[in-house]
Amino acid sequence: MRAAAAWFLDQRTLPRHGSLKHWSSDLGDFLKHLASGIEQLTAALPASDVPARVAMVGVGEARRRLDEPEATGLNGDTERVKQLARSVVALCDHHDALIGARMCLACDKPLDDGRPTMPYEHASPSGGAKVPGRIHTACASAGRPRR
Repeated sequence: MRAAAAWFLDQRTLPRHGSLKHWSSDLGDFLKHLASGIEQLTAALPASDVPARVAMVGVGEARRRLDEPEATGLNGDTERVKQLARSVVALCDHHDALIGARMCLACDKPLDDGRPTMPYEHASPSGGAKVPGRIHTACASAGRPRR
């Protein structure tokens, strides 16, 4: 779902109204599921655990975005759904950090699969900050990474 959300954020044209409804529903359902999973993971951690606290801030922001009503017009509602997609990407990153997973930024598959990797910096979908990570070496030659 992270890759799908990143794809949606990369789109430069407005989706059709019906397609946007599906995106909103799918992203919203996934966010609810993911937020619940993060809450369960963080409940077992001490209150002083910084990654858990940061993840819970992300959960709060995602829930706020889930509560936003449908916006007026296709432009407005597309922006609302993009916010949902940004929350999906962010919560997936928080979830991975909490469980210690390391994923390829290009193909969204685990980095511990034995294939060679290389460093990669990308712009965060929720802002302009540079976020370091790793990608499979083969993914680098396959084309532009997904984020």
